[in-house]
Amino acid sequence: MNRTAIVLLGLCFSLAACASSQKKLQEAREKDPQYQYSLGAFQLNSNNLDDAQKYFQRAIALDSRHFQSWNALGLVYSMKGDFAEAEKALLKCLEISPGFVEARNNLGMVYQEMGFPDRAEAEFKKVLADPAYPTKESPYYNLARLYSIRQDWDNALFYAEKAIQANPRYHMGHAMMGLILERQEKFSEAVNSYKEALRLVPDDVSYSFSLASAHFKGGEWHSAEEILEKILPRITDPEMKKDADSYLKSIREKMRIQDKSYVPSSHASR
Repeated sequence: MNRTAIVLLGLCFSLAACASSQKKLQEAREKDPQYQYSLGAFQLNSNNLDDAQKYFQRAIALDSRHFQSWNALGLVYSMKGDFAEAEKALLKCLEISPGFVEARNNLGMVYQEMGFPDRAEAEFKKVLADPAYPTKESPYYNLARLYSIRQDWDNALFYAEKAIQANPRYHMGHAMMGLILERQEKFSEAVNSYKEALRLVPDDVSYSFSLASAHFKGGEWHSAEEILEKILPRITDPEMKKDADSYLKSIREKMRIQDKSYVPSSHASR
């Protein structure tokens, strides 16, 4: 056998061994619940809910006590709006691992969506009672949201402040603070909170709209108009667009009454 043939034969053996190794690796992964969970987590982060659900269910089929997959499956059901199934999955997770408080935070959000605020409040407070829970801004924010729905503005403000203290860069906390202050008719303070949320997420249209709303309600019509004119082409939500048009119409009427020489900002800039 010449040298070329020996080299080719060796290459064939190498490729065959590599293919066999890859096949064994793939078979092992198919039977590994943690690997299936990782695939599901990737799909969930990409917002591919059906694929995520499939992988989490595979992980559970391989290991019925894989509590991370039960939690993630509950999150998928919640995002799909199937709150009854979400509750079942999250309760199963907590049955297997009572100390996995992330599932409690998710369960609290599910209860809030199901219209059980007392249950939601209890779950969020259980999360906060765990000194090792790393991202307390989330349950603080959830409690602020819960109390704002109840129109308990003092408690809502307290928990919004706690969310920001836990994580000063938590833009949702600043936006929630703005909402609460706006509802309390503290418009200048609400403006500052919305500005901070926008500083952290400059391209968020909803935050810009909220800032414009606070300016409008505080009588700062020019500021409100300037923001609304800027974001109007970027608004995709029909209700928000309707409200923006209504604000602009009201501003222009008010400004014409106040100053007959007024020209809308969209025309003045041309």
